[in-house]
Amino acid sequence: MDRRPTLLSSCARAATAAEARFRVNYPNSRTRASRIVALDPDAASMVGRIAGQAWNGAHFLSYQETSSADPLDPDAILRSADGTESRLSDELDGADVAVMIATAGRVPEGAAIIGRACSIRGIMTAGLVMGDGNALDDAVTALRPYASVLVVSPDEDYVPQMLVALRA
Repeated sequence: MDRRPTLLSSCARAATAAEARFRVNYPNSRTRASRIVALDPDAASMVGRIAGQAWNGAHFLSYQETSSADPLDPDAILRSADGTESRLSDELDGADVAVMIATAGRVPEGAAIIGRACSIRGIMTAGLVMGDGNALDDAVTALRPYASVLVVSPDEDYVPQMLVALRA
């Protein structure tokens, strides 16, 4: 039996016509249902500035407060850029990804509620902490258990780039 080494480009080519028929030759056409949630007032200001750009149907929200008396099944009140209030449970219906944004020097109390709600529903979560230095510790510690992807950036300009990469 003739064995050839696997080359880096081997995965990019199908070896036979039978294998080639499984290749997808067009971009992902399905729009993601993204929820971008600011967890503190500084993050809310940043999210408000970003929300005005062109997006693929992403919802930009700010965490306001816990809204349920049941500690085993908490819900939260969220506010959109236009001031409309909604419940976290309603916003997560049909969502594919939730991006939680926090700033350094704050303890994002909503991270646990949003993270658990997403976990129960099988929604991918990402966390983004803005700032630098030792002030990051509280925000990173609060988001780490609830974010599949956790990014720290000193620059606000990174946020739209991350959201584009997530197809928000």
